[in-house]
Amino acid sequence: MTPQLTDKYMVTIAERLTSAYARIANAAKNVQRNSNEITLLAVSKTKPSEDIIAAYQHGQRQFGESYVQEAVDKIAQLHTYSDIIWHFIGPIQSNKSALVAENFDWVQSVDRIKIAKRLDSQRPDDKSPLNVLIQVNISNEEAKSGCHPDEISQLADFINQCKHLTLRGLMAIPAKSDDPLAQTQSFEQLQTCFDKLKTQYLYIDTLSMGMSNDVEAAISAGSTMVRIGTDIFGTRT
Repeated sequence: MTPQLTDKYMVTIAERLTSAYARIANAAKNVQRNSNEITLLAVSKTKPSEDIIAAYQHGQRQFGESYVQEAVDKIAQLHTYSDIIWHFIGPIQSNKSALVAENFDWVQSVDRIKIAKRLDSQRPDDKSPLNVLIQVNISNEEAKSGCHPDEISQLADFINQCKHLTLRGLMAIPAKSDDPLAQTQSFEQLQTCFDKLKTQYLYIDTLSMGMSNDVEAAISAGSTMVRIGTDIFGTRT
C-alpha cells in the first residue's frame, strides 16, 4: 500500500524542491546558461520511500541511491511509479554488481574495467542498455573512488564496446571545500576531461558534478547534472 502523506509533510519536501530548482535557475542565469540544460538528481539515500513519493508528487522523477540493498528495497516498494529513473551513485562492490545491473537505469560510479565488464554481462537482455558515467577521482584523494584522469580514455573505449552499456559522460565528487575558487578549479579540470572525451564520442551528454554545497561553482564550470540530497530531504540519518 502507498503510505498516506500529510499536507504538512508534502509541503516541506515541495518547498525544498522548489528552492533547489530556483537555485539551479539562478546559478545558470548568472553564467548565461539555460537551466533546462541542467538535470536535478534528488539524492534519496538513507531516506524512506515516503520522502521519494513526496518529491515524486511534486514532479521529481530522477533519484540517486548509494547503498545497493537499501535502494533495491525501495525500487521494489515503488515499482508502481514506473517513470522514476533510478541512478546508482555509490561505490560498486563486485558481489553487488548484479543487483545494480538488474535494477538501475543509470550507474554514475564506474571506475574500472572489471566493474564495467560485470555490469555488461549481468544486464538483463530484456532491458535497455545501462546508462554509464565514468567516475573520476579529480582531486586524487586516496580514500575516494574514481579512476585517474589518465585512465578515462581506456575505460571509455571498453565501455563503448559493451553491448549492454551506453557511455553517457563523467561524474566526480571533488574534495570538500568552502573556497569557491578551489571548487571551481576542480570542476574545470573535470570539464576539460569531458571536452576531451567528447571529441572521441560525440554522443556523450552528461557531466555530473555539484552537490548541495557547491551547485553554483559546478554550474559555472559546465555541469549538466547536479546531485542534491540534504537541501531537499534534510540531514541524512
